[in-house]
Amino acid sequence: MIEDPLSVRLRSYRILLASGSPRRQEYLKEMGISFEVVRNPVDEQYPSHLWGAEISDYLSVLKADSLKADLREKDILITADTVVWHNNTSLAKPSDLKETIEMLERLSGDWHEVITSVCFTTKEDQRVVNSTTEVRFRELTQHEIRFYAERFRPMDKAGAYGIQEWLGMVAIEEIRGSYSNVVGLPTHLVYKTLMAMAR
Repeated sequence: MIEDPLSVRLRSYRILLASGSPRRQEYLKEMGISFEVVRNPVDEQYPSHLWGAEISDYLSVLKADSLKADLREKDILITADTVVWHNNTSLAKPSDLKETIEMLERLSGDWHEVITSVCFTTKEDQRVVNSTTEVRFRELTQHEIRFYAERFRPMDKAGAYGIQEWLGMVAIEEIRGSYSNVVGLPTHLVYKTLMAMAR
């Protein structure tokens, strides 16, 4: 049986994913990548002058740098961060139900950008890639917003929603760019970067 090209390249490498996101883990599994999950929570603060992709780039590197000292030869550490960018403002994970509803009200009937940065770190190298997808919500009713916020409790998601959940199915009118990027991992860039790094 023929193996996929990436599995062949990664045969002698250990892939470490520093993310508790089940969506990112599932994407790597579906891509045929064997990996170990590592955890090292960091304070996701960033300088206030950063803009758009600069924020997710910075945070993905921040997550990697806290683990870099423990890497061995042939280790590739993957860290990622997703930012929802709307009207020149970053919408982070909401802190409570009230903030969740407020974010969804802001996104209703408008375009926003979902930016995911992925950092690949070895003992000798570090590369950061990012992808931007434009997403448009139709106008949402207060009933829809409250139902989604209370039933799904998306406080663990940037922008207060998951595209793979109920709201994504009923409210998104148009997407320009990578769908997997909105879920939380631009799989095409992960594949391309790992193919380039694994020699």
